[in-house]
Amino acid sequence: MTRWRVKCRDAATAGRLLLLALVAALVPLVALPAPAAAETQGGAPVIVLGVPGLQWDDLSAGGTPTLWRLAGEHAAASLSIRTTTTRTCPIDGWLTVSAGQRARLEHGACALPPQPQAAPGGGATVPGWAEIAADNRTTSYQAKVGLLGSKIKQSGGCTRAVGAGAALGAADERGHVDGYAPLPEEVEDWSRCAVTMVDIDDVHRVYVEAGVDEDGEQVEPAPLDRADAAAAADTRIAAILGRLPAHATVLVAGLADTTGDPHLHVAIASGPGFAPGYLTSSSTRRRGLVTLTDLSSTVLSVLGLQQPSGMVGASWTAAPSPDAAAQKADVLHDEDVAAQAIRDLSGAFFVVLLAAQLLLYGFAAFALRRRAFDRRRVLALTRVVALGGAAAPVATYLANLVPWWRSDHPVVSLAVCVATATALVTGLALAGPWRRSLTGSGLVIAAITVAVLGIDVVTGSHLQLNAFMGYTALVAGRFYGFGNMAFALFATAAMLTAAWLAEPLVRKGRRGLAAALVVVIGLGAMIVDGMPGWGSDFGGVIAILLGTAVLALQVGGQRVSAVRVALAGALGAAVVLGLAFLDSRRADPTHLGKFWEQLAAGEAWGVVTRKTGAMLRSFGGYLPFTLMAISALLFLFLVLARPSAWRASALGRAYEYSPTFAPSLVAVLTVTLVGMLMNDSGVVIPALVFTLAVPLVLAASVRALELDAEPGTPRPGPQEPRPAQRA
Repeated sequence: MTRWRVKCRDAATAGRLLLLALVAALVPLVALPAPAAAETQGGAPVIVLGVPGLQWDDLSAGGTPTLWRLAGEHAAASLSIRTTTTRTCPIDGWLTVSAGQRARLEHGACALPPQPQAAPGGGATVPGWAEIAADNRTTSYQAKVGLLGSKIKQSGGCTRAVGAGAALGAADERGHVDGYAPLPEEVEDWSRCAVTMVDIDDVHRVYVEAGVDEDGEQVEPAPLDRADAAAAADTRIAAILGRLPAHATVLVAGLADTTGDPHLHVAIASGPGFAPGYLTSSSTRRRGLVTLTDLSSTVLSVLGLQQPSGMVGASWTAAPSPDAAAQKADVLHDEDVAAQAIRDLSGAFFVVLLAAQLLLYGFAAFALRRRAFDRRRVLALTRVVALGGAAAPVATYLANLVPWWRSDHPVVSLAVCVATATALVTGLALAGPWRRSLTGSGLVIAAITVAVLGIDVVTGSHLQLNAFMGYTALVAGRFYGFGNMAFALFATAAMLTAAWLAEPLVRKGRRGLAAALVVVIGLGAMIVDGMPGWGSDFGGVIAILLGTAVLALQVGGQRVSAVRVALAGALGAAVVLGLAFLDSRRADPTHLGKFWEQLAAGEAWGVVTRKTGAMLRSFGGYLPFTLMAISALLFLFLVLARPSAWRASALGRAYEYSPTFAPSLVAVLTVTLVGMLMNDSGVVIPALVFTLAVPLVLAASVRALELDAEPGTPRPGPQEPRPAQRA
């Protein structure tokens, strides 16, 4: 009875620590300031120059002197233009500007935009606008095309378009623009309307006019053709700038792709508030990187207008820098080079990862059941290979410590960096005295994974951008914080680290202190994962909190009941909603705060359904990840847990040597299930979890068999029975 009371008291202490830590995590956000109102620019006109297809390697001092001067004297960035599909056509780009949300032309080829028709009473109307608007309301993004134009008109301003594409961007919700001119030369007064959008389509026309070959493939124009087109666009921009009022704000955007491959494009802002340097926004939180949806927000911000709830972007701001045009062009072009390298190798990487996992499982299943080989060497080799497999995920991030994208052969350099980092992490795991214990080497890899990913998101997520298991600006799903892949690895490593660090305390019978240690590590991981500006992860908070609760209960000697798990889940939901609310009160909220705003406005259901749909589609759409998840589960339960040639389950022997081994796997599976249901990546979550967890489980299981074979090794005695678990 006394022992039972001690356990209950220890568990209660751990629970109080959990609650206090959650409160402490929320306190720093309570004092955050409320959103600040935008400053009015005194009616200064905004000129949006859309140049579909314009990339940073198109610019040069001799070929495009006007754009080169703008880039050097004002603020510039790479522009992520992803809309509803991999390739953004000019019509999609202009419609996205119109809506401030990802929009499209249904089944539209990358053709030239339709010519506007003169409207009774003045201005012009975009043909087929009602159909375009109806189609975009049915997409998962529910873009409201014409939202920007309508907002400007409601404030008393007028909109004007120059060129057919610009009419798509400037039109209101009826598809109407107040003024239209086919060519810039026909515009007499550039300050008459609050916003004038200009379609400068020279680069795009080169590709349209190139046509297609007999196989239906688009013909790539000669480099000279593209250079001439960029020079022609520069000449037109120079003519426009010469006729603008001195106080005008000019926003240049390469708002679409031209070739079949997606790229990052040019963004330049000049005028009041855009000092020389790099552009940034709270959408990306990265110097030198902005998004197309930010362009709409920037227009409204310059005009001093409040952004409507249907828009998702954030205003461009300038980060001062002394870099000249040449330096900026090199830096921003490098971003596209890195993104292209990851894009080119990403498919091959995951295929190789899948093949390597299958080979590892097959080799281990064969080797563990053969007597013909030298048993000790086979076990040692299997363990090293397994640890190498577990080290590979974190190595994909560590590779970005080296600027491989600046190499003459970035693809080769990236592969070398990942392989080198994998070898270094594996070597460290086998270098010290910890290699002799069951979980010591695995603990080193798990701890390195937690530390690398945790420190990275706290310091700006620099390692995740353009990493195989991170994200790229081409996909534009996330620009800061934890991506779904990184979350899966981080949460898994945190659970394993907490469980295996608590093992010595459990062996000494200090289960309450062990549970408290698990709570501290789990809460630390949850704070890093969910804090706005750090991990900024919504569903991950709930997953980590539930995993921590399940692990702490087991380590503390308590039952894992449905009631306790439900309470932990409710607490996690309350915490993440609290973070979202407090983040929404800041002047510069992250996507957590914006989700709360959507929730308050009754618009959050669209976000939820889009993510749920994406999660369900992932099981059929991500075949390599599905195969990885299924193979890992089969190996874990049908190979390691079955009797081997030595008449003992390798996994069972690991359970006997380590009292926290089984609880760690239960916690990992909890994080896996909840994370899969809470994230739009779906099956990607378990696939990445198992990519780290199963090799570490294999390494520990092999080590258990090695310990069995080593003379003088103390055999694990009977353990205290674990409390029964209830679903």
